[in-house]
Amino acid sequence: MHAPETFPKHAVRPASKVPLFVGACVLAGLVGFGAYGQQQRQSEAHAFTRRMAELVPTVRTADAKRIDAPMQLTLPGHTRAFDAARLYARATGYVAERKVDIGSRVKKGDLLLRISAPDLDQQLAQAHARLGQMQASLAQAEAGVEQARANLNLAKVTDARTSTLAGQGWATKQRADDTEAGVLSQAANLRAAEASVSVARANLKEQQAAVDRLEALAAFEQLVAPFDGVITTRDVDVGDLVNADSKTGTPLFSIERDDILRATVSVPQNSAVGVHDGLPASVQVPQLPEQSFAGTVSRTSVGLLDSAKTLTAQIDIPNWNHDLRTGLYIYATIAIPRANADVLIPAEALIFAENGTQVMVLGEADTVHLKTVRIFRDLGKELEIRDGLSGDERVVLSPPSDLTEGSKVHVAASLGARASARMP
Repeated sequence: MHAPETFPKHAVRPASKVPLFVGACVLAGLVGFGAYGQQQRQSEAHAFTRRMAELVPTVRTADAKRIDAPMQLTLPGHTRAFDAARLYARATGYVAERKVDIGSRVKKGDLLLRISAPDLDQQLAQAHARLGQMQASLAQAEAGVEQARANLNLAKVTDARTSTLAGQGWATKQRADDTEAGVLSQAANLRAAEASVSVARANLKEQQAAVDRLEALAAFEQLVAPFDGVITTRDVDVGDLVNADSKTGTPLFSIERDDILRATVSVPQNSAVGVHDGLPASVQVPQLPEQSFAGTVSRTSVGLLDSAKTLTAQIDIPNWNHDLRTGLYIYATIAIPRANADVLIPAEALIFAENGTQVMVLGEADTVHLKTVRIFRDLGKELEIRDGLSGDERVVLSPPSDLTEGSKVHVAASLGARASARMP
């Protein structure tokens, strides 16, 4: 037997290779597992992409509707009286009698107020007296004309007789000349008398005009209603002094005719072309939600306002029962004829793309196609389209963002179709 081999006390023992081998195996396993996982993820991604490419989405559709009925345009406005006037005094004096107050309904010609104007009455009496004098002066002047005409006739007869006698030698030539001069003198007197009549007639005409003016002013002592209506304001009472001056005085009354009201609305430019006199309209008042009042477009401004680009239109509303009042805020709906038919689609069919506003329509073989459209009116849940659609299309509602031109889709049954299928 050999004696056991001995090593020096400070000699180094050789290192084991097992841990290194194990670490290398573990590292190789991790790398292989990672590569396998990556390959699996890539395979799943490719499979998902392939499935997505082969996936046919299900979409909801709705029919586009072609509309050519008159367009119902609702606009805000306010009511006004058909006629309104502020009444001033045309005679200076004191209010002697007042017949009406605010809220009083009156007829044309009804007495509203009586003014006591003694100064005006005295002026009128003086003018009448002066007119009588002028009439007497005219009568006197006309009598003078008759007298002058008679004198002229007498002078002519005397001249003719004297001329005959002078020719026969029974009268002197001097006598004949005197009678001839008398004829000329009487003719001049007649012309002067006729001129006096012309002056008297002119004076009489002038005085008659003064009387007529004062009588017209005296007629204004009684203030009457210019038309049927209601008194809306009163600013005088019995005993008040009123002046015949519309610039410095205050109006005595304000009156409005309210059996017919005028509603004023502003029509935007895109609808103004179709608005003309005679169009039917309906008026609603927020405080009377269950009532609608029929009216008619009676007049328009024809031209548009430069600042707002709107057309001013007035609607006449019969108000025989006085249910409406002036100054109300109202909504007026006007039936405006369409120049061209439009297309109505749900608002959720609209797509905002880089090429503008578009909709997706369903084509043959359940493929979709993009159509560029122009919106005419936004009605909230629905849109009126002016260009881009003919009205016989089916539009896709809320189309998916990844749906492109020519994509194939499945069409879901509409709610109305499902309901019909459930009915017996």
